[in-house]
Amino acid sequence: MEKQRTYLCIDLKSFYASVECAERGLDPMTTNLVVADPERSEKTICLAVSPSMKALGISNRCRVFQIPKSVDYIMATPRMQLYIDYSANIYAVYLRYIAKEDIYVYSIDEAFMDVTDYLTMYHMSAKELGMTIMKDVLDTTGITATCGIGTNLYLAKIALDITAKHTDDHIGILDEETFCRTLWNHKPLTDFWRIGSGTARLLEKYGIRTMKDIIEASEDLLYRIIGIDAELLIDHAWGREPVTIADIKAYKPKNTCLTSGQVLSCDYEYEKGKLVVKEMADTLCLELLDKGLMTGNISLHVGYSNQLGREPARGSVTLDSPTDSAKTLVQQTATLFDKIIDKSLPIRRMNLSFNNLTDEAYKQYDLFADPAELEKERKARQAMLDIRKKFGKNAILKGMDLVEGATAMERNRQIGGHKSGE
Repeated sequence: MEKQRTYLCIDLKSFYASVECAERGLDPMTTNLVVADPERSEKTICLAVSPSMKALGISNRCRVFQIPKSVDYIMATPRMQLYIDYSANIYAVYLRYIAKEDIYVYSIDEAFMDVTDYLTMYHMSAKELGMTIMKDVLDTTGITATCGIGTNLYLAKIALDITAKHTDDHIGILDEETFCRTLWNHKPLTDFWRIGSGTARLLEKYGIRTMKDIIEASEDLLYRIIGIDAELLIDHAWGREPVTIADIKAYKPKNTCLTSGQVLSCDYEYEKGKLVVKEMADTLCLELLDKGLMTGNISLHVGYSNQLGREPARGSVTLDSPTDSAKTLVQQTATLFDKIIDKSLPIRRMNLSFNNLTDEAYKQYDLFADPAELEKERKARQAMLDIRKKFGKNAILKGMDLVEGATAMERNRQIGGHKSGE
């Protein structure tokens, strides 16, 4: 019989806001602080609010204008590189206790750990080990953490998201029996991992509002409502999850892709939109070169102005053979852009993907390609990549990056669409 496993799920409380408070020597539990870019409009979404603001009922992902005027607060400009540095330092704390093979980093502020084989070694309970790691994180970085403990990954996540919020020590503990006993009637369903508002609305149409309702519902009905995901939903309603960290680490996706997406600061007309999508393609080409990959398919998603309420434009093109040639890929992307969009409508968002990636070692030239010319282009782009790595992404630019409406220079100063702080 397989050994019963024990998992920790550790989350860094209001991470971005807590980092900004730590940098200022302030207590995030008593300081009203918002992480948002003051250079953007009041409609911009707050990346984080401090726990003291959450205590006032202010949502973590609210827009700036939604914060009551009566609340005094500090607005901190996002510093994404700083948050990454803090996250790396906290990961180093985890490594003092747990080997990297038993840690799965779920996001910049959340990580799972399989502590099954460590409890005997440390002569600790899972709660004691969790508290030890949390204290070390606080002492090392000034960041408060919360912890979920479960007999599988799902229960550790639910213990963190739901149970830990109602304990004084910020630690929640669940196994299948306590999950069913204490959370089967919990509302709303959206508190549970992987149940979004859309799924919850679909289920509610059939009177399904709790995990217990899911258990009591007909499986045929559930599959009809939400499709194949019903299998996962039913398992989770029982508190079951067969996947382990070892399974996650061993997983290899069948298909891989590189993507670039952005929401524009204002509505763009056709020519400026085309300029931006060409910049995005050029950036992805450098990423292909850096990773030693080629792409065989391009897909593009273009969203129009929010005020229009129009369906986005979508399309894809499959290439005759995989390539990493920027000349070819930028041209193909521009052609696809022209093919799918309505040139009369203003553009607000774009997402570009290079799909069906293969290793450049399998490169083949078609009859119309000039291998010498392609190699010359590749060497020039490799030199460009080397310069950027050494001196920064804006150390060398293309002419189109300097045209009015271009966004590459500004995006090069960002991480994840937000200011890096450097």
